[in-house]
Amino acid sequence: MTSHFFYATLNREVISLNYSNIKKAIEASEAKAKELGIAVSTAIVDEYGDLVAFSRMEGAIKISPKFALAKAYTAGTIGMATADMAPYATPGKPYYGMDALFGGELTTIAGGLPIKIGDKLAGGIGVGGSTDVNQDAECAKAALEVIS
Repeated sequence: MTSHFFYATLNREVISLNYSNIKKAIEASEAKAKELGIAVSTAIVDEYGDLVAFSRMEGAIKISPKFALAKAYTAGTIGMATADMAPYATPGKPYYGMDALFGGELTTIAGGLPIKIGDKLAGGIGVGGSTDVNQDAECAKAALEVIS
């Protein structure tokens, strides 16, 4: 399997997220995906939700990049794992309807994890592509372990 890797340099400091760590995080996500027998897309954003890295494995479903980016954006800007937000997004709860906000950029689908350096939010990792979102979450966790 081949993958396509993208890395953008921003004009502002990305807190302890350097190219080497970001690349290793993408590789860790893909290694976990291969172990699970799936192909995924992985997105990493900074604390502003701006994309700093993206990779789509060969064979990943066509919509997986959008899932990965929405998960990374949500976790990276709100500071919670996307799956942990689901109980707060039901009728009568504070995040109800959040998936419709900002043109669908937010999600409560598992597979998005915040990147925290100390107690500061530094960004988010999002993984999409598996038919079992728990596998997406496993890949995101593998990526996070490299950065943390």
